[in-house]
Amino acid sequence: MSHARDVVEVVARALSDEPEAVKVVETMHRGTTLLELFVSPADLGRVIGRQGRTAAALRTLVAATAERDGVKVTLEIRETLPA
Repeated sequence: MSHARDVVEVVARALSDEPEAVKVVETMHRGTTLLELFVSPADLGRVIGRQGRTAAALRTLVAATAERDGVKVTLEIRETLPA
């Protein structure tokens, strides 16, 4: 588990009304680590923010954390399908 994944999970749980629905999946794709953040449909707007500002800030945090570890990370935000 990478530091960038930990950062995404902590921040997303703090922003969400349903922190138990937050899930972060980490995979390697063509030399880049792909982080997929899954949140409940109700929290999607909170995590993205107005005009994507919160999502952009989260991506900046992830990039800074990844750079410190010497890796390249991409963050994608997705909606968790209702069970």
